[in-house]
Amino acid sequence: MHSACVTTEGDQIRWAELPGEDPARVYVHGLGATSPLYFAETAVHPLLAGRRSLLIDLLGHGHSDRPTSFAYTLEDHADALAAALRAAKVAGAEVIAHSMGGAVAVVLAARHPELVSRLVLVDANLDPLTPERGAYGSRDIASYGEEEFLAGGWREVRDRAGADWWATMRLTGREALHRSAVHLVRATTPTMRELLLDLPVPRTFLYPEPDGPVPGAEELEAAGVRVVAVPDCGHCIMLDNPEGFAQATAEALA
Repeated sequence: MHSACVTTEGDQIRWAELPGEDPARVYVHGLGATSPLYFAETAVHPLLAGRRSLLIDLLGHGHSDRPTSFAYTLEDHADALAAALRAAKVAGAEVIAHSMGGAVAVVLAARHPELVSRLVLVDANLDPLTPERGAYGSRDIASYGEEEFLAGGWREVRDRAGADWWATMRLTGREALHRSAVHLVRATTPTMRELLLDLPVPRTFLYPEPDGPVPGAEELEAAGVRVVAVPDCGHCIMLDNPEGFAQATAEALA
């Protein structure tokens, strides 16, 4: 386990690191998750092994610190991640990022282009969403005010999230979870989709084949983004179909 100070208050991001050759690969988890759990199996898959790999936890999540003074905007997450990568002497990384982590990775590539050479987005958030109580995920969390969420709304979210997601969500600071969800739903200006369309690096978007076509896929492909369906999986592609994820990711990074 490695760490780096990423805020003026001394808050630290932590990551599990696998030795290997450069350029490094950086794995970034989604909302309420942790990269070592979500990516450990596939990072050592024969198709992906051999590279220096950082399985990194965003601030507020997993093994990283959970400051209550941090705003947890997508830009804040991206800048904190950039500080950790610079401390780790990483540049031109291949970034593989899931869900909210994909949104952060897009912002990272736009704000800190020297740090990213390729992007593999795993069913990532690209557009604003509408908060909705009882909906699954960030829309549900963002439907609460912060005080309401901290006072007990988190328990309702826990019960709807289910045991698998709660196993890692419970490690997330509650302020971090709520603020990250709120800013993910609001998205960025320009949106993550608009930023992605303009990025000059090779980009691949993986999505679960059972979910059907990706909205806006034609526009993404026209801008040079490879859009790839992975069979036999849901939103957590790397957990549901590790073999299919490893194959699709290896092809994207070839």
